[in-house]
Amino acid sequence: MAITGCLPFHDSNLVEMYRKISRGEFRCPLWFPPEVKKLLSRILDPNPNTRITLSRIMENPWFKKGFKRIESPDLDLDEELSPRSILESVDSDSESCPSKPNCMNAFDIISLSPGFNLSGLFEKDRKSSKAQAWFTTQMPTVVAKLEELAMTESFKIKKKNGSVKMKGSKGGRKGELVIDAEIFEVTPSFHMVEVKKAAGDTMEYLKFCDQELKPSLKDVIWGWQDNGEDLQ
Repeated sequence: MAITGCLPFHDSNLVEMYRKISRGEFRCPLWFPPEVKKLLSRILDPNPNTRITLSRIMENPWFKKGFKRIESPDLDLDEELSPRSILESVDSDSESCPSKPNCMNAFDIISLSPGFNLSGLFEKDRKSSKAQAWFTTQMPTVVAKLEELAMTESFKIKKKNGSVKMKGSKGGRKGELVIDAEIFEVTPSFHMVEVKKAAGDTMEYLKFCDQELKPSLKDVIWGWQDNGEDLQ
């Protein structure tokens, strides 16, 4: 996912997609290095007896390229922690670390596929998302690109904690078009951006994405995926 910008198993027919998963049928882009293809085929092996283990993955030469093990800080177990000291520690950390995009874990990425979305098991009365798209990028300049687009298209823009809200200045068929773009950090050099319509007409949103958003971001987009289900 972090390399291609898409899930290894995808099909509009969920039954067919599950069949591909059970058989381990997937395709890699032509530009994939041979060592990555080999490692991925062992990771996605449907047979648990022959599937590569986590320890063997970490020993793989390709995986070890640029890998930096995170060392846990030494803790003084004899030090007494009071509620006051804990709060002071949290405050100091928040001041030293500026706001950054939210982190995205494996479950968040998997849930992007409608067939894998398990949130319905835990969230009651959850309405399905509409008019959404996702794209992946390695460029941290995506916010600057969105700001540039907003100025060109006369959108008002508001930034907050890794999210960008774009509000159109012209009223459409269903009022002003409002677009939310939330940026998630998968790795420090790899980001996923979720774009969705917050208000306005869906057809105007789709037209804006196809004719304005995607062309303006072509230099930073790695992979783009639309969710065309249940559009209005």
